[in-house]
Formats: sequence, structure tokens, C-alpha cells
Amino acid sequence: MTTVTPLEHLTLPFFDARHREAAERLLDWTTSAFAAIAAPKTTQDVDEHCRSLVRSLGEAGILASCVPRRDASGNAVLDSRALCLARELLAQTSPLADFSFAMQGLGSGAISLAGSPAQQEAYLADVAKGRKIAAFALSEPDAGSDVGGMRCEAAPVQGGYVLDGEKMWISNGGIADFYVVFAREPGTTRSAGISAFIVDADNPGLEIAERIDVISPHPLARLRFRDCRVDAGMRLGGEGEGFKLAMRTLDIFRTSVAAAALGFARKALRLGVERALSREMFGTVLADMQLTQATLADMATAVESSALLVYRAAWLRDQGMPTPREAAMAKLVSTESAQRVVDAAVQIWGGAGVRVGEEVEALYRDVRALRIYEGASEVQRLIIGGGIVKAYRG
Repeated sequence: MTTVTPLEHLTLPFFDARHREAAERLLDWTTSAFAAIAAPKTTQDVDEHCRSLVRSLGEAGILASCVPRRDASGNAVLDSRALCLARELLAQTSPLADFSFAMQGLGSGAISLAGSPAQQEAYLADVAKGRKIAAFALSEPDAGSDVGGMRCEAAPVQGGYVLDGEKMWISNGGIADFYVVFAREPGTTRSAGISAFIVDADNPGLEIAERIDVISPHPLARLRFRDCRVDAGMRLGGEGEGFKLAMRTLDIFRTSVAAAALGFARKALRLGVERALSREMFGTVLADMQLTQATLADMATAVESSALLVYRAAWLRDQGMPTPREAAMAKLVSTESAQRVVDAAVQIWGGAGVRVGEEVEALYRDVRALRIYEGASEVQRLIIGGGIVKAYRG
């Protein structure tokens, strides 16, 4: 029905030919390999579905675009535009496909940034090929946005560390092959004393304390560490450098969260237009009514505004520029706008919009968490506002 193509916006000057080629390969995957993966019928099926997605994305070479690699100068590099474009397209295909793709990058990002050559060799290639599932273990029951409030401890012992404490809301919890865990040295406070460690899933002392069900099902868990011994060679970077490493990792992937929100919003706009064109009402169709057209105008404008912010931030990062405010603006606007666009699509669908099983109903659940994870909207406002004040003070 629609003549709008998923790659229409690649005519923007932010993109190069390689981005169009990568996007076309990803679209081929969505119509071939993805179509052959059975959709989960129950929440119990979600784990295996995500494992299948990771394997398939790895075999197709798609995961390589979310795993930073070291360049000749030793810096971790990533094509931010390719990463964002992949998440935008995957979000339109399947929230779990987007989730599986993104977590491979976030879960291994700290290894790319601070891992030793041996650590990188042991994990990154397998992550990029879908042979190992990664997880990022930062949040705790009482430390989400306030990372400095974490309580999980890493006590130094001969030859390594002993971890004790809990981690909460850990994506891929229960199916990951390894976790990048952030914990503090006993007696330290706030950001001081936090270090990062690679902890394999079968490491004694690590257990899945609870599997967590949320409105948009995906693998999620609470982790518990009890006398969990970790060798010194599994620490990432220097002692006490974990807080900065966590922030650097989140900074790389924050704009991609905005891109996923953009993908959800594009899908919601499409579903809204299709419903408006087909829904008969008062002797005409909904799309011919001025109020509906005004709603569609607001939805489309929100989508395109978000796209410009997302790919501006990604382009700037690819030019080597620091982008804390730009990434925060992209995430804030895109996630908040996506929530409104999806809500408008549900309204256009009417009663059918809240019927379980409809795509637009699923979108309503899928989009909500994006305003919270990897920096809630309130945190993004603090980053933006603080940056503005600092810039004007000089």
C-alpha cells in the first residue's frame, strides 16, 4: 500500500555508499534469514528466539557493525551511522532482533575500549560472529541512573578479586555467555573505586537470582554474586577506572537507542497511515478527515525531526568529535517523540489498537522502556542543560 521505502532517508548527506550497501544487506536478512526464524509463542520461548537471532545476525556478518575494533592507533572505532541505521531498520522488523543486535555491542563495548589484546582475542570475534552472547551488568536494585550509588563489591585478594552483591535489570541475563560487571573496592564511595571485570556465566559464585518479566518480553535478570572469585587477568583497564569506562561505553551506544526509537516511530507512522486509509467512517475513510491528517502531520514531523538529530549525532561522532550533548538530544527527542507517535497510531486504530496480537499494540509496549534505559529522559535533560550552561560560561 505504501510507496515510502525503508531506505528513503539515505539520500540525506549524512550517509555514504557503504551505508546504503549495509542497509540493503540487512533488509535482505529481514526477508530471508529472519523470516525463517520461528517467532516465540510464549515468554519461555524468548530465550531460544534471541539465541537464534544472535546466531543468524552473526552468520550474516551484521553483528560486526556493533562491535568496536581497535584501529592502528589502538583506539576503539565504530561506524556510528552504520550502527544507528542497523538499529533503526531492525526495530521496524522485530524488537527482539534490535535487542539481540544492540546487546552484543553494549555487552562487549568495554572490552573493545579497555580490554587487553588477550581479552579482545578471547571474546570479540566470537561476539561479532554470534558464537558468544554478551551482557552489560551495571545497574543494581538501588543504583540505576545513579551509577555512583552501586554497592556490589570487588574485594582484592591474592591473584584476583572476590565479588559480592547484586546486579538488576540485566539484559541477556540468563542466556549470556559472559557479563561485563562493574563493582567497587570495599571502603570506596561514589565513582571512586569502581572497576570492571569480565565474568563468565559459569564462574562459580555467580547465579541468576531472578528472571524478570516486563511488558515487552526479553531476557532480563537479577544477578547475585556470592564469594565469586575473578582472576586479576579478567579486570578491564586499571583499578578504579570502571566508572569512566561505563560512561564511555554508554556514550558510544546512546545515539543508537535513539535510532531504535526512530525505527519504532517509523513503523507506527506506517501502521497509522495504513489504518487511516482503510478504515471506513461516516461515509468516507479516516484518512480524508482533517483531524486525522493533522495527527499524521504531527507524527511525520516528529519522525523526521528525530532522524535529523540521530544522524547528526552519529555523523559528528564518526568525524571524531565529542557528542555528549548531541547524543543526549537525540535520545531525549527520539524516545519521547516515539512514545507520542506510537500512542497516536493506537488512537487511529481505535479499539483494535489495544487488542493483544496487533502490531500497534505490541509497539505500545515495546517503545516504553527506551525512555528509561541507558540514561532516562531526565538524565538526558541534565546532560543537555549542564552542557549549555558550561558552554556559555566559557
